[in-house]
Amino acid sequence: MTERFVAVIRGEVQGVSFRAGTRGEAVRLGVSGAVRNRPDGTVRVTAQGEVEALEALLAWLQRGPERAVVERVEVEWGAPQDETEGFRIDG
Repeated sequence: MTERFVAVIRGEVQGVSFRAGTRGEAVRLGVSGAVRNRPDGTVRVTAQGEVEALEALLAWLQRGPERAVVERVEVEWGAPQDETEGFRIDG
């Protein structure tokens, strides 16, 4: 079953390879979507795929790469949308 989520990650998550790590994990899990740094210092992830893969990606987002300090992950689940294949780094 395909689902979708949008997550906002708060903490020390910019300048620590969070976007690259997120892309690598998403590709490994077969999840499509995008990751982007936001001006307020957070990282926004849009992901779509099988529920188990999304849950695994979400677990990774809660800890992030080695140098990240994740304080909080806010997640909104929703219906899948027509998106391009693959996972990209925006901005």
